[in-house]
Amino acid sequence: MTVAKFFNTAGPMIPEDHYYIPVSQRIDLDAILTLIEQKRYFVLHAPRQSGKTTAILEICRILNSSGRYHCLYVNVESAQMARENIAEAMRIIIQEMVQREGTILPQAV
Repeated sequence: MTVAKFFNTAGPMIPEDHYYIPVSQRIDLDAILTLIEQKRYFVLHAPRQSGKTTAILEICRILNSSGRYHCLYVNVESAQMARENIAEAMRIIIQEMVQREGTILPQAV
């Protein structure tokens, strides 16, 4: 039984499950890759639930598949609970990075 696709309103988009406009048609991917190549910063700013996380995850996939970069996406929202305790917030962020590194980067290299 095939489940029909639907519009996603929570979390990253899954192409097999959700209707979507491909990232390459929504952002200037060449400009972002040029900024990365030049070791410059960029900000991806957009309203809630407009595809920012999906775009960043796709950029990470592209970078990792190039064999030139090792890109790791880490969500630091969990450190909000420790916003008054910098040492604890940093511990939470580093723990998240270590956990993500173990699950994402081995697939990329």
